[in-house]
Amino acid sequence: MTTSLSLPPVLSLSLVSHAYQQKNTFSELSFSLEKGQIGCLLGPSGCGKTTALRCIAGFEQLAAGSIFLNGKLASSTDLHLPAEQRQIGMVFQDYALFPHLNVEKNVGFGLHGMQRQLRQQRIDELLDVVGLRAYKNAYPHELSGGQQQRVALARALAPKPDLLLLDEPFSNLDVALRERLGLEVREILKQQNATAILVTHDQDEAFAIADEIGVMHQGQIQQWDSAYKIYHEPANRFVADFVGEGVFIPGTVLAPDRIQIELGEIAGNMPLDCCLGCTVDVLVRPDDVIHDDHSEVQARVLAKAFRGADFLYTLELASGVRLLSLVPSHHNHAIGELIGIQLEIDHVIAFHAQT
Repeated sequence: MTTSLSLPPVLSLSLVSHAYQQKNTFSELSFSLEKGQIGCLLGPSGCGKTTALRCIAGFEQLAAGSIFLNGKLASSTDLHLPAEQRQIGMVFQDYALFPHLNVEKNVGFGLHGMQRQLRQQRIDELLDVVGLRAYKNAYPHELSGGQQQRVALARALAPKPDLLLLDEPFSNLDVALRERLGLEVREILKQQNATAILVTHDQDEAFAIADEIGVMHQGQIQQWDSAYKIYHEPANRFVADFVGEGVFIPGTVLAPDRIQIELGEIAGNMPLDCCLGCTVDVLVRPDDVIHDDHSEVQARVLAKAFRGADFLYTLELASGVRLLSLVPSHHNHAIGELIGIQLEIDHVIAFHAQT
């Protein structure tokens, strides 16, 4: 009887910290990625996510902790494997294509050691994957931003790196193109069975591409989880507030699984150390507030933003508490109008009330 040995993670960070001039950039980051998995570090500017990527790439030294690539130590306080020896590909924010080389030569730039026929096969394969075979003789300045991004991705994937790093890869593109290209990039990475980690401040980008997301704040990972859990089961108030849209409304704990709010009684899990009668803040997402003409509960329309299929309404309850509601756009209500609403919350998120 034979037993199969499981492979180590492609990337593993253990209590990794970085400091610049004795000031911590980030501290005690720990996570891992298996073969073919796509991770993401998501957070606001200045949270340390790009520096973390540079540490993984080998561009920065660690202040503490260890980074392993395929089970082998790549960085610690005592050892630092040079970037060129890490088998890592990188897609930069500005694409960094060679302007004097055409698309075909850009993609094949890192394949000089290969036999000519195999090299050409790999270039052609990737040009087909990114849909740019017809542009192989074009130069970067003749391409759109989205096409340049795909060339940069193909070039990074060409040598079959163990790990691919993407540093804010869509920040120079318009919103509609970012969304479409994000889905394309995920499909390409999955097709190539590539292991990758993305750094971004854009949650839509993170949700579109990543299998696992680490939300960073003030140099620490607040939660490492799937997009679904980060949105519906945030680990703390920062994650709840940073990811998605929503507002906190006051509530009173009636039982370990019951909260009274202005819109009625709702069921859900309380903060662990919460007592009966204590006040909490309940997160209400726009999709939790349903438009219902027959409801006795009414709210006044304060503002609205047209989003094509939906309106995002800002509503005010009788008490002055404000809510957001996502309503199909054929319900076109005027500012100041009273509309009926009801609450449908599947995932109750409550935190201790802020004083």
